[in-house]
Amino acid sequence: MTGAHRGFVALLQKSLEKLLTFHCILHQEALCAKTFPPKCTEVMNVVIQIVNKIMANGLNHRQFRALLDDGRDHYSDLLLHNRVRGWWLSRGEVLKRFAACLEEMKTFMRSKGLSFPELEQPEWLEKLHFMVDMTAHLNTLNTTLQGRGATALNMLEEVLVFERKLTVLARDLQRGTLSHFPSLREFKQDHKLINSEYLQSAITTMQASFEKRFHEFREEKTTLSFPVTPLNIDPSLLNVTAFAGVSQPDLELELADIADKDMWVSKFKRLTYDLKDVARQKATLAQNHKWSDIENLPRPDKLVFETWNAIPDTYMNMKKYAFGVLSIFGSTYACEQLFSTMNYIKNKHRSRLADDSLQSCVKMKVTSYSPDLQTLSAEVQEQKSH
Repeated sequence: MTGAHRGFVALLQKSLEKLLTFHCILHQEALCAKTFPPKCTEVMNVVIQIVNKIMANGLNHRQFRALLDDGRDHYSDLLLHNRVRGWWLSRGEVLKRFAACLEEMKTFMRSKGLSFPELEQPEWLEKLHFMVDMTAHLNTLNTTLQGRGATALNMLEEVLVFERKLTVLARDLQRGTLSHFPSLREFKQDHKLINSEYLQSAITTMQASFEKRFHEFREEKTTLSFPVTPLNIDPSLLNVTAFAGVSQPDLELELADIADKDMWVSKFKRLTYDLKDVARQKATLAQNHKWSDIENLPRPDKLVFETWNAIPDTYMNMKKYAFGVLSIFGSTYACEQLFSTMNYIKNKHRSRLADDSLQSCVKMKVTSYSPDLQTLSAEVQEQKSH
């Protein structure tokens, strides 16, 4: 999408010298997640092969489910892996379910005369449990990055936080405590020793990939922070050249002018409080798995926009700069979600849809508009019986 020599962005950069570009954060996070060593990725290939042996055959599938029911296992079935966008989420869930049903899996494979020697190899099982824990950590990050309302700054901060967590994970492996690797810790209790040096190197490689791929975002963190904390930033550190119509000398004067005016300073203090409150509520709801309630929380980007809309046009350079930064998309999530929605329209009735209807479908998907159904229904004349 943003190749160095081809693509829209590369062509545009040839015409415009001052252009601030970023690659989709979600896409780069997925690429970083693929840095596992070949021996670890091979684990996933074997798991998919075994799962397909069971799920692709109706009789095998029914018999395996019956085996799980007899054993009163926590799970009643396996999960199929898919390679759609966000496939690392699928990978993590498949591995977790596979590891939980491992003993039943061995029993079933033996009863069918199928040979998978990896299921008895401690080295392979060690990497399986390691992958279960690491994909769980990656899935937590991926879920946080998805959804609407997150600014590029919010997403970048989540990635930087995960980079620090990778340091903690590597140290946890080095000490051998495995506090953050519950599946691997359970494996170690049965097998005593693990190759912590090899597993630690896998985390170090992934961390280096994160540092490399998000280098450009990290360099512009001060710029991305401007809409939220404009009064705490040194204006000389801002990248002003990429935003047309913004004068850096005038921007510096406006920042100096607004710094001691309590009316406007209180606006940004209130914004900080509201953003913290939303983050706190989101964390609480996520902990209790109340995902639908999270959708009803105020969107962070909307709170930021409302604050800047309240600032008078006297500070026009500040407003232009803030809105310019807010227009930067952290990921292509919204675009791909829209494309997925439009695919549902491709049915036998699509020939009846006019351009206006399609445009309305797009508007309904990309906006947060909620119709007042009671008012609309009150305007419709009731059908009376004759």
